[in-house]
Amino acid sequence: MFKPLHNYILLQRIEEENKTAGGIIIPDNAKEKPSRGRVIATGDGIFENGQKIPVSVKKDDIVLFAKWASSANEVKIDGQDYVLIKESDILGIL
Repeated sequence: MFKPLHNYILLQRIEEENKTAGGIIIPDNAKEKPSRGRVIATGDGIFENGQKIPVSVKKDDIVLFAKWASSANEVKIDGQDYVLIKESDILGIL
């Protein structure tokens, strides 16, 4: 399995509902990419001022991340699509 380095996090996107609250079905080409994901793997953290700072998330956490994250990289591993993102682009744990 893939092991991210430093403060990178490997996420699997969680698909959003394809219906609005009012029951309108949203076609695939009009949907935005979801900004929620499940943590698959994490790096060990970074060193800052001689101290190791571990990442704040762990495997299987559900997180909200910035839609237009500058560090987000789409990757395919063993036929599965993932997002590789820096921890700083994660907004919070759900």
